[in-house]
Amino acid sequence: MKKVTILIPAYNEEEAIPALYAELDRVSALCGDYLFDFLFVDDGSSDATLFILEQMRQKDQRIKTLALSRNYGKETAMMAGIDYAEGDALVILDADLQDPPELIIEMLKWWEEGYDDVYAKRRTRKGESWMKRITSKRYYAMLQKTTRIPLQRDTGDFRLLDRRCIDALQTIRETQRYTKGLFSWIGFKKKEILFDRQPRIAGKTKWNYFNLINLAIEGFTSFTIVPLRISTIAGFFVSFIAFIYMIIILIRTLMFGPDVSGYPSLMMVILFLGGIQLISLGVIGEYLGRIFNETKKRPLYFIDTYNEEKVYNISDGNTKI
Repeated sequence: MKKVTILIPAYNEEEAIPALYAELDRVSALCGDYLFDFLFVDDGSSDATLFILEQMRQKDQRIKTLALSRNYGKETAMMAGIDYAEGDALVILDADLQDPPELIIEMLKWWEEGYDDVYAKRRTRKGESWMKRITSKRYYAMLQKTTRIPLQRDTGDFRLLDRRCIDALQTIRETQRYTKGLFSWIGFKKKEILFDRQPRIAGKTKWNYFNLINLAIEGFTSFTIVPLRISTIAGFFVSFIAFIYMIIILIRTLMFGPDVSGYPSLMMVILFLGGIQLISLGVIGEYLGRIFNETKKRPLYFIDTYNEEKVYNISDGNTKI
C-alpha cells in the first residue's frame, strides 16, 4: 500500500487541532487503499498546541509531532516537515480548516493518473477582506510579469506532492524561502483543482499585512532581478532628464545672464534625485542582505523533539534522536 504523509504546520492552533484531526480521520477512512500518517510541525507555539498533539498521538500512532526549537515561521516549518516526510506522497494542509481535507480524495485520484503536483486553486476566498483579495491579485499579476517561471495564482500551500517533488525540494536549502515560488520552480507535471476557501474554523490568522508585505518582498527578490533593473533604468532616465535640464540652464545663462532665482526648483531636483538614489540603494540592500544571509550557511532550523524524544542537532544540519 502506498503511504501518504499529511503535513500540517501549526503555530498556536490549540482551538483548531481537535476539529482538524476529526476531519483527517474521516477522510483517511474513506481512502482505505492508502496508509496515512499525520505529521504536525509545531512552530514554537506558546499555547497548548504541542500538548494537545502529544495527547492525541498517544491514542493514534499515525500522528507524528515535530517540535521546532523556536518560532521560525511557516515557510521554514513546512521545510522541516518536508525533510521528515516519509510517504510516497505529501499533502500540505493548514491547521485552520480553510482548506477542506476532503479535497485530498480528488488529489489522490489525479496523483494516480500520473500528476506529480496536484494543487488547489481558490475559486472564492470567504472570510477575507476585499482589500486583501485585490492586493493579492495585483501582487501575483506583477510577480508573473517580472519572471519567466509560470507562477500559480490564487493558490496557497494546499497541494499533493509526489516523492519526486519532495526529494527535489529537500535539495533547496535557501534561508530566505518563498515556497509558493519553489513549487513552480521545480517543475514536474502539475494539475489544478478548484475549491471554495472557507473562513477559519477557530483562532486568529497569523498573517497580518506586515507579514504579507515581507512575503511579497521575498517573492520578488527570490525569483527576479527586475527591481534592480528598474533602479538602473530609472537612474538612466533621471540622468537623461537632468542632462537636458542642464543644457537648458546653460543656454539660458549664456543668452540672458545668470538668474539668481530658482531656489524652489533647485530643491525639488535635489530632493527628487536623492529619493531615487535612496530607493535604488534600498533595492540593492535587499539583495545584498539576502546574499549575506545565504553566505552564513546556517541550518534552516533546529528540532527540539520528534515524537516527544529529544533531538540532537549535528553541525552539518542533519539530526539524530
